[in-house]
Amino acid sequence: MLAVAVFASQAVCQPAPNWQAAVANAARAAPDARTLVLDVASGRLLASHHLAESARTLAAPGSTLKPLVLYQLLSASRWNPDHRVACDRNLVIAGHRLACSHPLSPPFTAREALAWSCNSYFAQVARSLAPGELGRMLRPTGLLRVTGIAAKNGATEASAEFREPGNSNSMQLAVLGVEGIRITPFELAAAYRWLAMEIAAHPDSVAAQQVREGLADSAAFGIASAASRGGVSVAGKTGTAEGASTAQTHGWFAGLSPAVNPRVVIVVYLPSGRGADAARVAADLLAHSPKARQ
Repeated sequence: MLAVAVFASQAVCQPAPNWQAAVANAARAAPDARTLVLDVASGRLLASHHLAESARTLAAPGSTLKPLVLYQLLSASRWNPDHRVACDRNLVIAGHRLACSHPLSPPFTAREALAWSCNSYFAQVARSLAPGELGRMLRPTGLLRVTGIAAKNGATEASAEFREPGNSNSMQLAVLGVEGIRITPFELAAAYRWLAMEIAAHPDSVAAQQVREGLADSAAFGIASAASRGGVSVAGKTGTAEGASTAQTHGWFAGLSPAVNPRVVIVVYLPSGRGADAARVAADLLAHSPKARQ
């Protein structure tokens, strides 16, 4: 059975001053960024930038979906984390060019593929899914429903758009966060909070170990390494995708800090840019966070 977690009640309160100051500082260099900081334990919003826009923005999530799908498959013993997949650096799916930007490498394990966000690896993961299965995996995470957090902070929240993949190509594109799914920053923050809670509840499971270590590696030296430049422990994932009607890319960073026993979820969405750019905003935020000041 796929892993399911129930959200704790989400308290309502004003943004935490120290976190809000850190978010405001990061916004000076990236004024268009939609940024959210959630408390993992309670789910309350600690700080935000462009709160109303974060509630209304719907965008393809790119590679930020990869750890959520991998965790569910590993939890269900549906994927062998030691299985190695060679990267096709010229991956094309239904006309979408999805070449990886990571260095040339031997075939990846699950942890390595997550650290380097290998599209070839996760395309093969996607091919293991049956029709109708992706939605059943993502719904328990909170990714596909209104979170209620924005409303408690005075904003009207949009709901994710999701089209269940009907064939192998559309399944691969959905798992890679390219087509068939658009989400809000609030929904992504809720899903990564779910992931943090799942890992904390099952710390010794194969799923928890692989995803926790893959996300930590990603932020330490992998594809999301820009997030670690703030000098604060963080684990996380970047994502880059094109808009529904434009070739312009937008960027995501979704992360947990500290990397071990995380207390906050950080989500950054850039309307124009790439995942690495969003990770740099997160690093700036973390460099001025309450923990960094201690």
